[in-house]
Amino acid sequence: QAQLVESGGGLVQAGGSLRLSCEASGIIFRFSTMGWYRQAPGKQRDLVAVITSCSSTNYAGSVKGRFTISRDNAKNTVYLQMNSLKPEDTAVYSCYAYLSRDFWGQGTQVTVSS
Repeated sequence: QAQLVESGGGLVQAGGSLRLSCEASGIIFRFSTMGWYRQAPGKQRDLVAVITSCSSTNYAGSVKGRFTISRDNAKNTVYLQMNSLKPEDTAVYSCYAYLSRDFWGQGTQVTVSS
């Protein structure tokens, strides 16, 4: 059974950094497209960043230049390095995987204080 487990969320001051991790099991990780979404209170869930099996990346305009997505196929893990965090980055961040169908993690809270 597929499972995605996120870690690394927390509380940080504006301008700070966090690194999120998502460890996958039960999927063929190296062939999967991996990504991060986020959902702020009262708002829809939005794509943050995605990385394909070939390590091509794409970012939401609001995080481009500040966030970096990467993957380690040996560890079945995808990362999201978040720098220069802003209060508007506050949200629940969820990991997702796609290989024939979607798989989702439970999410991790990121709170950025001003």
